[in-house]
Amino acid sequence: MKEVMAIVRVNMVNPTKEALAKAGFPALSCRKCLGRGKKGIDPAVLQAVMESGEIPANHVGEHMTETQRLIAKRFFTIIVDDDKVDLAVKTIIATNQTGNPGDGKIFILPVCEAYTVRTGERNEQV
Repeated sequence: MKEVMAIVRVNMVNPTKEALAKAGFPALSCRKCLGRGKKGIDPAVLQAVMESGEIPANHVGEHMTETQRLIAKRFFTIIVDDDKVDLAVKTIIATNQTGNPGDGKIFILPVCEAYTVRTGERNEQV
């Protein structure tokens, strides 16, 4: 089994849930989270701010604060059989890909064991 973790835009929660359900993944967890990507600061913009001593109140200033501001995102977790990982990943990408920064990130981790709390039963299958 594998854990597929995906960080996506807030407005993509319902489309992602629907696409995963249609692909055969109805069971999932989703949480609110805050984060930011690896977008860097343009050295020319940084130099201009250093010279003026102020962060401008326009798109340049917005770019400067981007490295410190945390953006609201949603964090999905689904547990899938090893042979279904590719389908889950492709479904999430197809639903969330716009080609713009901030579309999200997907991580895959191994799951060693799973238990049903109600019965205490060890689960071999998801």
